[in-house]
Amino acid sequence: MDDERLDYLMSDGKTQIIQSPTIFSYSLDAVLLANFTYVPINKGNILDLCTGNGVIPLFLAKRTKGKITGLEIQNRLVNMANRSVKLNGMEEKVNIIEGDLKERHEGLKQSYYDVVTCNPPYFSSPNTTEHNQNEYLTIARHEVCCTLEDVVKACKLYVKPGGKVSMVHRPERLVDMLTLFRKYQIEPKRIQYVYPKADKAANTILLEGIRDGRTGLKVLPPLFIYEHDGNYTDRARKIIYGK
Repeated sequence: MDDERLDYLMSDGKTQIIQSPTIFSYSLDAVLLANFTYVPINKGNILDLCTGNGVIPLFLAKRTKGKITGLEIQNRLVNMANRSVKLNGMEEKVNIIEGDLKERHEGLKQSYYDVVTCNPPYFSSPNTTEHNQNEYLTIARHEVCCTLEDVVKACKLYVKPGGKVSMVHRPERLVDMLTLFRKYQIEPKRIQYVYPKADKAANTILLEGIRDGRTGLKVLPPLFIYEHDGNYTDRARKIIYGK
C-alpha cells in the first residue's frame, strides 16, 4: 500500500515489520513491554491482545520456541501484521487473528495461555472532540472499542491458572490497574516505573500479575530513558538496540 513502509526492529536489525505513519507504527512502549514480559523459552503459548501491527509477537518470537497469537480488532492492522509474519518466515510460530477482545473468540482457548500481554488504549475520552481525527489511531489510543476493564477481563479469560499477565500503561491509571487485576483474580507481582529523565515524573508503568497468585508485589529498579544531554541511558540503549 502507498502509505506503508518496511522497517526493522531496532533490537536486532534483522526482523522486518510493515508500518504506516497514517495507520499504525509501534512506539517505545511496545519495546518496553516486550522486554519486561516473562517468556517461556522452550515451549508455551503466548497471547498478545490489542496487537496492532504485531510488533510484540515479533519481538517475543525471538526469545521463545513457543507459539504466539496476536488478537487485533482492526482488519487493516491484522493484514499488515500477517504480512510481516510471512515476511520473516514466522508462520509456524506467530499467528495474528482478527477479533474483539470483548467477545469470546472461537480461535482462542480459554484458561490456556502461559502468558498474556497487552499494550491497551490509554486514554478514556468520552468527549469525541478529544479523539484523534484518524480512526485507526483513535482506536489504538482511546478507549472507544474497549475499556481497561474489558482488557483485564479478557486477560483473565485466556490466561491459565498460574499464568502471567503483563501490561504497559500510564501512571495515572495505576490504581485502576491494581484494582481490576485483583477483581479478576490476577495478583500483581512485579511493577516497574519508567521515567523520561532522572528529574522527571514517571510517564510509563509496566505491571505483571499472576492468575490466582499469592500476594506479594516486587517493585523493580526505576528505568530512565534519557540522560540529561538527551542521549539514551545505557539501560535504555540496551533494551532498544540490543546492545
